[in-house]
Amino acid sequence: MKPARLIILSVAAAAAGLAGYLALNMGGQQVVEIQAAQPRMVKEATVDVLVAKSNLSTGSRLTADSMSWMAWPESAVAPGFITKKNRESAMADLNGAIVRLPIFANEPVRLEKIVDASNRTMSSILPAGKRAIATEISVSTSAGGFILPNDRVDVIMVKKGTQQTAFQTETILSNIRVLAIDQQLQQGPDGKQTAVGSTATLELTPDQARVIAVAQQIADRLTLALRSVADSSEPDTSASEHLLGNGDGSPGIQVIKSGNISTSQ
Repeated sequence: MKPARLIILSVAAAAAGLAGYLALNMGGQQVVEIQAAQPRMVKEATVDVLVAKSNLSTGSRLTADSMSWMAWPESAVAPGFITKKNRESAMADLNGAIVRLPIFANEPVRLEKIVDASNRTMSSILPAGKRAIATEISVSTSAGGFILPNDRVDVIMVKKGTQQTAFQTETILSNIRVLAIDQQLQQGPDGKQTAVGSTATLELTPDQARVIAVAQQIADRLTLALRSVADSSEPDTSASEHLLGNGDGSPGIQVIKSGNISTSQ
């Protein structure tokens, strides 16, 4: 065999042996698997907050059945919330309190939305600067008895004209909020007892209170016209000017005689 060929075969055999050795060593190495550490879930601290169990309308009273404690994220507790930690006896303390602003189911009971129970129930609900005036109503003058507290109504005055068969009508107040309906039981035609309002208490400005006081003296009938809830954002402070003291809202003395109004200083 020629020396050159012998050299080539020797080099090839050495390369094959080296490759086998390397393959054997690499196969014996352990593969290290690195797993990312899973983040640990931290449970947020909670606080028991007093909430309403059902929808509470303006004028309703809080009871033990209308309130409950609910776990609330501590970081989401806002000023005004009533917590069990700070006022454990809140349910007993607020039993009978009056709802001043509507509270919805599962909504925290805030102190600014309620007033403590007292004999002055209406004055607690009445906003600052407003007056409460009552007027007699019946089924025929109160939208068939469907007017409820917190509804909005127009007050329509009806009186006889100069002729006995003629009548004059005028909307003297618009978009007025009904504070309360005094209800009494009345025998229905089918013998069943039904609740019918006899007096409606309205939320008025001082000028509007004067207007309805005059209208009650000269009108043959005052009718409440129920308005849509969509109209609640419309102005509610207008009043029939000619029924005010001097027609311009300034103080004055009105003399009502035979349905006619005269004004003096």
